[in-house]
Amino acid sequence: MNVINPVMWSVHVGFAVLWVGSVLFVSLAILPPALRGDIGGDALGSVVGRLRWSTRIGAAAFVLTGGHMAGTLYPFEALTGTPRGHLVVTMLGLWFVGTGLVEVAGSKLADGLDAGKLREPARDAKPFLYGAAGLSVALIVTAGLLATPGAM
Repeated sequence: MNVINPVMWSVHVGFAVLWVGSVLFVSLAILPPALRGDIGGDALGSVVGRLRWSTRIGAAAFVLTGGHMAGTLYPFEALTGTPRGHLVVTMLGLWFVGTGLVEVAGSKLADGLDAGKLREPARDAKPFLYGAAGLSVALIVTAGLLATPGAM
């Protein structure tokens, strides 16, 4: 048995759990108080900074581990010509767009907080964070389909 595959799988899933959980936590637990002005700008800035860094570190981990798994488990024809391959490509697209949404939201929040504002940047970031949260749920559903033996 190849030892590297379970390690890659574990790192990949670990970062996925961290990223999805972080996006959902910021979107559902941190953003609403920010919209009301009930959270301090420093605290919000710290949370947003950590979300952005976990997204960036996760991106490197996903490229490394996901690239390894795709390269060893799915030849190009399988990625483009099988239902399981389509799920892998779907996951890649969901993650790519979700990461972009987190980066845009984080930038809007950071810029607004740097200008001494709180509610306005939270309001500006809201659609991007909610979009990333929705895509992260879709990502988990897609991963569940992919992980279900014989489902596809």
